[in-house]
Amino acid sequence: MKQPDKETWTILKVLEWTKGYLAEKGVENARLEAEWMLCAALGLDRVGLYVNFDKPLTDKELAAYRAMVTRRAKREPLQYILGSQEFMGLEFTVTPAVLIPRHDTEVLVEEAMKRCQRGGKVLDVGVGSGCIAVVLAKNLPGAEIFGVEQSHQALELAVGNTERNGVVVKLVFGSLFEPFIDQKFDLIVSNPPYIPTADLALLQPEVRDYEPWSALDGGADGLDFYRRIIPAAPDHLTHGGWLLFEVGIGQWPQVLELFEKTGCFTELFTVKDPGGIERVVGGRIV
Repeated sequence: MKQPDKETWTILKVLEWTKGYLAEKGVENARLEAEWMLCAALGLDRVGLYVNFDKPLTDKELAAYRAMVTRRAKREPLQYILGSQEFMGLEFTVTPAVLIPRHDTEVLVEEAMKRCQRGGKVLDVGVGSGCIAVVLAKNLPGAEIFGVEQSHQALELAVGNTERNGVVVKLVFGSLFEPFIDQKFDLIVSNPPYIPTADLALLQPEVRDYEPWSALDGGADGLDFYRRIIPAAPDHLTHGGWLLFEVGIGQWPQVLELFEKTGCFTELFTVKDPGGIERVVGGRIV
């Protein structure tokens, strides 16, 4: 944002300039994102912006805002710049150590809540930011919620998000079921890496260049994780327990087939997200 030294930059003028600048850089919803960043820089909500359109920014405020806009113009996700993301009514701290919670995943959480008995024992595999586990803990009083994560940075962030939202989740470091050799759960849920490796380079810059590939890369066909967890899950489910996944576009038939091959699951199902994509696959242990 190169401005003449003596030019006065009001809130409205800054927003209009930023809208055009970000749009040129390929940022969708440029005006709205400009407002969110300016809210953060000024400590205002959007109503506060609207009633102060004529207010000039101080040099300090302009510098703080300029730093945010510079990052966003490089296509760094807005959520990383602001440091948080809303998910199912709760706020989560996010950094490049974790995937940004997406509304697609709400379908998985909703289906999990339908199938968890009061006082049940739940495991979230690959907990990331903790958004799934935290929402389940918030909405399933009496349930015992566990989460496992193989990234130390992500695990630390998830711990902070449990504290931020005032819930108890028993978070442990490890891969898949390694920390739970002798334990069984009434519900196992996961939003695993499911992007085929070759497709990662084709993702939008915000995802490709900033979000952790370890949480995206599902192997050659995107199904590596499912091949590992589905055959192992029966040993960690109570009788009648559920296993639920989020899946990528068009992956549901292959994931259902993996369930069927075990010979251990019944009541197999899929659920579409609001966009009409089959987003959740699950089944119940016999």
